[in-house]
Amino acid sequence: MSSTDLIDEEKPATGMGAWFVEVLRTWMPAILAVLLIRTFIFEPFRIPSGSMIPTLLIGDHVVVNKASYGLWVPYTLVEVPFMESAWIVPRFELLDLGDPARGDIIVFRFPENEALNYIKRVVAIPGDKIQVKNNQIFLNGVAQERKYLDRYESIDDSCNVTSTKRYLENLDGLEHYNLTNAGGGGPLANWPRDGSEFTVPEGNVFVMGDNRDNSEDGRRWGTVRYDQIKGKAHFVWFSWDSCEQKVRANRFFKSLYKLTE
Repeated sequence: MSSTDLIDEEKPATGMGAWFVEVLRTWMPAILAVLLIRTFIFEPFRIPSGSMIPTLLIGDHVVVNKASYGLWVPYTLVEVPFMESAWIVPRFELLDLGDPARGDIIVFRFPENEALNYIKRVVAIPGDKIQVKNNQIFLNGVAQERKYLDRYESIDDSCNVTSTKRYLENLDGLEHYNLTNAGGGGPLANWPRDGSEFTVPEGNVFVMGDNRDNSEDGRRWGTVRYDQIKGKAHFVWFSWDSCEQKVRANRFFKSLYKLTE
């Protein structure tokens, strides 16, 4: 009677195919975890413009919590032949975790071109009546307190320095800094231009930049729908000064909601 060999362990496969399968088995769970986190939870963004100075500087990299207000099926950009822009597959919410509040800094799909990401501060929520007079916000007929602090040297994306006025604004209990031009307000300093109040519709927020006279925001193009919001920005995790060609280490892990110089 012939005996049969007992096999204690599987013999390792050989060849390129086996190597590729092993790489997938080893790294695919980690890759999937990173993709899921980036899609539904956290995503980094770089600040390319000066519309949020002094809160955010050009070259800051911020962390955005995409689950701050809920879990959403993400946008899909589909390129359609013979069309100049991509077609947007609409989002829908899987889990509601709340709504944006006044003072939140949000990243959103630009309403006039949803292939672009913008970052601004929420200054009015659904049902609010908003008016801007000499760059001061009025909500539901009440002026939001602001106090002049000092002159601030603002640096734009061409490394030009502009002298501005820095204010401390209290927006519904949240204090933050903002800027206006030293030589007088810009074309959006008084809005709406007819002196009326604008009512924010349901399911929308009204946003503005902290660099009031140098921000293309809701005063130009209206409101942001909830489904266009990608998430709430929380802190700076890295910052690069392209004018000085150096890292701004003092901005690492800077909260966007605490007053610091």
